[in-house]
Amino acid sequence: MMAIHQAVNSFILLIHRAKTTLSLKEIHARLFRFNFSQNSHAVTQLISACSPFGAIQYAILIFRSFRDPNPFVFNSLIRALFDNSCFDTAISHFAFMMQLDVRPDYLTFPFVLKSAACLQEVGLGSSLHSEIIKIGFELDSFVRISLLDMYVKLNNLGSALRLFYETPETNKIRSILLWNVMINGCCRASDLKTAVELFERMPDRDAASWNSLINGFVKIGDMEGARDFFDRMPEKNVVSWTTMISGYSQNDNHKWALDTFNQMLEEGVRPNDYTLVSVLSACAKIGALDAGRRIHDYIRQNNVKINRQNGTALIEMYAKSGKIICAKQVFDLMKEKGLLTWSVMIVGWAVHGYCVEAFRCFEAMKCAGITPDGVAFLGILTACAHTGLVDQGLWFFNMMRQDYFIEPSVKHYACIVDLFGRAGRLEEALKFIEDMPVEPDYVVWGALFCACSAQKNIQMAELAAQQLLRLEPSHPGSYIFLSNVYARTGRWNDVERVRVKMREKQIEKSPGWSFIEVGSHVHQFVAGDISHPCTAVIYSKLEELTTDAKAQGYLPDTGWVMHNIEEEDKEDAVGSHSEKLALAFGLISIPRGEDIRIVKNLRVCGDCHSLMKYASRMSQREIILRDIKRFHHFKDGVCSCKDYW
Repeated sequence: MMAIHQAVNSFILLIHRAKTTLSLKEIHARLFRFNFSQNSHAVTQLISACSPFGAIQYAILIFRSFRDPNPFVFNSLIRALFDNSCFDTAISHFAFMMQLDVRPDYLTFPFVLKSAACLQEVGLGSSLHSEIIKIGFELDSFVRISLLDMYVKLNNLGSALRLFYETPETNKIRSILLWNVMINGCCRASDLKTAVELFERMPDRDAASWNSLINGFVKIGDMEGARDFFDRMPEKNVVSWTTMISGYSQNDNHKWALDTFNQMLEEGVRPNDYTLVSVLSACAKIGALDAGRRIHDYIRQNNVKINRQNGTALIEMYAKSGKIICAKQVFDLMKEKGLLTWSVMIVGWAVHGYCVEAFRCFEAMKCAGITPDGVAFLGILTACAHTGLVDQGLWFFNMMRQDYFIEPSVKHYACIVDLFGRAGRLEEALKFIEDMPVEPDYVVWGALFCACSAQKNIQMAELAAQQLLRLEPSHPGSYIFLSNVYARTGRWNDVERVRVKMREKQIEKSPGWSFIEVGSHVHQFVAGDISHPCTAVIYSKLEELTTDAKAQGYLPDTGWVMHNIEEEDKEDAVGSHSEKLALAFGLISIPRGEDIRIVKNLRVCGDCHSLMKYASRMSQREIILRDIKRFHHFKDGVCSCKDYW
């Protein structure tokens, strides 16, 4: 008997060491040869070992060949089925188990309940609960936690709370996990009031309790509430810090995300991959190149492995911070590139205006055996739009549909409208919209309006603006678009009518802002900003810059001011745009010879674009401006967009 036990253990050791499905099949064959194919312990381990390889059909064959199924074998298969997202099959094997009168145990129900939750089967969940009560496992901590979790995931918070409050107090005290599941469920349902009440009543708390509550506040965008609990947390772990960093970034407070990351390092907490991806994403969104470089240095100095996730985040950070060549260097060094990696690189080339490089990257991706998706095609279409390659853009658009069977999204349609519009082919753009198989949305009509505005086609611009107003009657952009159309033609009564309607409906225009990184700090400006500590010096520098530029031929384009005011006042209005203030601050704060990098949340206006060209020549330095559409690299009085924007 001892010899048999040792032999089975030897086989189990081989099963655990198996690296492929083929190895498992060879071991299975040897089990047959030595008459161990009906050994419950060996078969259970063999079925479990199939799961990581995704060999679920083979696991089912092993199960079917076993003549005397027991709870252990059933549990092993049900878990393997769940782990491979075969939720229906997991449920059907549980039903088969009951038909055979094989009594489930406390390890059976958790994965059956999880399968029901994944299938969003409310009735099935209730039936399973009844079965658990009948068999007598309702008070088992493991099963009860799974029941609570199932009700939470079925969006049945009421049943979850009833079950929680019915749980004997001794059981609740014994299981912190039970409290955590309930708090997490309340946070999932955005019921923060109940979550906080439960949290405050907890007899004992662990890091997961705090993290669940913090994440609940992050989820609803209440970063003040999240910060309050974060600061009260006695011992913060990497999950706590990462939740805050990610939350700040997701809620567009990227400066706080960077500050929190720096604080995390000062506290001696080592970031994980998700932390690095979150903070690099924050850097990318505001073009914080210096901060991004410091994170890259941290990765190198601490021997953090560059993988698909953090490598792709590094590429995006460099690309969105104006350093596309640095992005390419990271891209070339990456050993494993996923579809997202390739797509980010293609989009990076596109928004910098490097159309040829975007095409080459697209072809290299296909040669590497990666099938392009909608994001990759969006990058290619963007590259075509920024360089006026209308025919090539249409060719890629048709390729996407006909060769790769990718149904265009509204973003793809908007890109084609933009492609036509930038090239001045407005009638074709309008015809394209009218022929779209889906209803054109706000983005599509917005693309047409911008094109009409650039091409000074007021009649079509008014049509687009009316459509925007119809689609989004409460969106401030709809009114701004229409107001701009009237202002372009001097219809000031109509402008005032639109603005009165905005005031009546309490609709406010979202302010334009610009970021600029100086040293280790990111500074934000809005139009007409007077909040910066260096305000007086900034405006003095801007006045000096404007005066010198006028001496060299610069003429302020007051057509970008949409108010019926005197020409001199218009110059003042257009002269204090956020990107100009950021430029002036950069000129006085960034050492000579270094680039000035600015990020703007809206499209740069024509007047600012013109002044940037003069400023680059007079200061003898490169000015890199990223607006909502693309990058503009100003050098020696010329922009990389060649004024095609």
